Parts: sequence; C-alpha cells; structure tokens
Amino acid sequence: MSDPTSGDANRQNLQGLVSGVDTSIAATLNQALGGEDISVEQAVQLFSTTGPEFNAVQWVADYLRKVTVGDVVSFVVNRNVNFTNVCIKRCGFCAFSRDFREEEGYFLPVEEIVRRAKEAWDYGATEVCIQAGLPPQMEGDLYITLCKAIKDELPDIHIHGFSPEEVLYGSIRSQCTIKEYLQGLKSAGVGSLPGTSAEILDQELRDHISPGRIRVDQWTEVITTAHELGIPTTSTVMFGHIETNEQIAKHIGLIRDLQMKTGGITEFVPLSFVNSEAPMFLKGLVEGVRSGPTGMDVIKVHAIARIMLNNWIPNIQASWVKEGSRMSQLLLNAGVNDLGGTLINESISTSAGAQHGQLMRPTEFRSMIRASGRIPAERYTDYRIKRLFNDTDQELDPLDLIGDNVEEIFGSYKKLVQLESFRFEHPNRVSL
Repeated sequence: MSDPTSGDANRQNLQGLVSGVDTSIAATLNQALGGEDISVEQAVQLFSTTGPEFNAVQWVADYLRKVTVGDVVSFVVNRNVNFTNVCIKRCGFCAFSRDFREEEGYFLPVEEIVRRAKEAWDYGATEVCIQAGLPPQMEGDLYITLCKAIKDELPDIHIHGFSPEEVLYGSIRSQCTIKEYLQGLKSAGVGSLPGTSAEILDQELRDHISPGRIRVDQWTEVITTAHELGIPTTSTVMFGHIETNEQIAKHIGLIRDLQMKTGGITEFVPLSFVNSEAPMFLKGLVEGVRSGPTGMDVIKVHAIARIMLNNWIPNIQASWVKEGSRMSQLLLNAGVNDLGGTLINESISTSAGAQHGQLMRPTEFRSMIRASGRIPAERYTDYRIKRLFNDTDQELDPLDLIGDNVEEIFGSYKKLVQLESFRFEHPNRVSL
C-alpha cells in the first residue's frame, strides 16, 4: 500500500506544475486531481492541447492511474477464436469480413473451435475470446451451442464472447428478445461480453462508415441488459478515421454514464483505426477518412479516457495489436494499467493490416512492463490477480517455449482463408 501522505505531496507537486499551463486547462486538470469528474466539454478542450498542456494531461492521467490502481500492470493469457469471416454486413472499416460467395470465406466447425480452446487451455490460457462475422441464415442457437460444447470440455475456462452486434443478430435469428438471448448465453457458459462493435457511439457517424450496423440505442440495450443479468462487459472506442474530438469525448461520456447506472464495465480499450486494408480508406469509400491516428492522438485518447473514467472504470487497456509494444509501453505513462491478452490468434486487426503479430508471450509482457518501472501481473478476465511477478522471477510459461514457428503451431488468418477444409458453404447451396 502506498503512503497517503506521500500521495498528497505528489498531488501538490503536480498541481504546482499544472498551474504553469493555460489557466482553463489547469482548472480542468486540478478538478480531476481533486477527484471530481470532468465534463465532456472540458475533455474536448483537453484534446486540443499541445506542448506543456499536452504534457500536463499525461502527467495527470499517470497520477490518477497510480492513486487508483497502483503500479501493477496486468495481462491475461487468452486465445482469440474468430470462427468465421463470412458476414452479412459491409462495414467500411472492416477488412476481415467476406461475402459468402468469396473464395476466402471460412467457417470453423464446433469441434475445431473446441479443439482450439483446449489447445489454449493446455498452454496456460484462462480465457477464450469468441467473436466472428455474422454468417447468412445462421442458426439462432449457434453461439449457445458453441459455449455449451466448450464448457463441456473445459468447465473452468472463461468464455469472453459475442459482441453486442452478435448478441443482437443471435436474438433476431432466434426470434427472441435481447434479454432472453443473453439469459441463454449466460446459462450456456458465457462469462463476459466484449464491448466491441461500438466504434464511435454517434449514430450519424455510424451511418456514414457502417450503414446497417447495430444502432447506438441497440448497443446500449445489449450492454445494459447484460449488466442487469450479471454479465460484465468491456468497452471500446475506435478512433483515427473521420471522428471529431467532440465525438470521442461524447463517446467516453456515454460509456461513463452507462457505468454510473450499471457498474458492469471492467475496462475501457481505445482501438486505433488500422487503415491499410480498410475498404473505406483503400477504396476511397468515405470522404475525408484519415490514415489512422497520430502518436499524439493515441496518447491523448488513452490519457483523457483515464481522466474521464477514473472514478468509474479503474482499468484502461492498451491494445498491443493496434499500437505495437513500443507505443503500448509509452502508454503506461499516460493512464494505462493493462495490456490485454496473449491472443495466440488475432485475425480481425491482422486482416486490416496490423503489423504487430498474433502472439505476445507472457515473458514479453513481463519484460515490457518491468522496463517501464512497473510490476507485471497475470490476471483473470475479471481483473483478479492470478500471479504477481517480482523482479527476479524468470519462470517460463508454456507459451514462452513457443519458438518462431507460431503459425505452424496455431495457424494464422492468412492460412485459414486458404484452407478448403473450412470453406464456408451457404445453407441454401444446392449441390449439383
């Protein structure tokens, strides 16, 4: 435990530094240092900072992180299973999805999904994350069937699965309410939902970059209902495309309002837009789309998220897949206290052109965290600490023993889309 007297002294010192910047920025930051929430309008002002004011935003975010969650930086050993890339939606930012008529469309059978989950468990994973496209004419109980099959084989693994978009689709295909469908998922073994398919929670913007995508009110209904049923969720934002600073601030404000009402969000994860293969950038489908965020944008979003959410959501996560290990390490000084998971397989960002690999070994996490002067810890999905590592702990986990042949052992998205054995076939296809 930290010495509260020392904390007060650090805050006073920081307030002294902050007092030397623009008066309105200083007032906002001192408000946050005093434990008060800042408004969306104040957050918008923070997004405009440069120079000393930008530095002050980082300092305050880092201080709030320290007093709220300490110096421990966590990660989870998990595996992503993106079981199909076939999707009825055509979102402008998504390079992962394929039309069912395309040769690269794949669909993993239940037994293969279970095999991948078991393989991950054998390598030390405590969580399997399941998300995918929305295949046409999907059996309504598919997600429930998957969960039951995984839990039958691995009763102790945590299933972190199915975005609000998937929950909505499952309820539509099952002809039941969102609440009824979530109850079915919970009974089948779902432990938490990823708060993805959020992008920017601004309907006008969503209609522009992803027409037909889950609406803001529907997304909020799924998340709120999940919390009411005792199913925790994460929360996300995607930035660096056509959004404004005001839209980001309003998005974070909406997440905060939701958390104030339900208390069911475990973490907030900013996600940089990966542009290189995204249709709306590559094909010029959306006017004015940027090529992703700048480095300063990335730091600002994480830092301001910490400042806005600190009283309500203690965990701010950096996505190493989106940001790379170097930027993720820098973000540990801008309000971040979690680095996500090992993943083992990452298909969605990889397909969009992300350059940072599909596996982060536990030793790599520990080294990155230690080099930043922080304390590494392996956690469970709900942020309970599984293992805390000291400076001399060099124990190797099973995943640490994997060599450079990661794709040979676990496969990859590139190989998966080429496999005939998992080729998607439309339910209405007539064999000649």
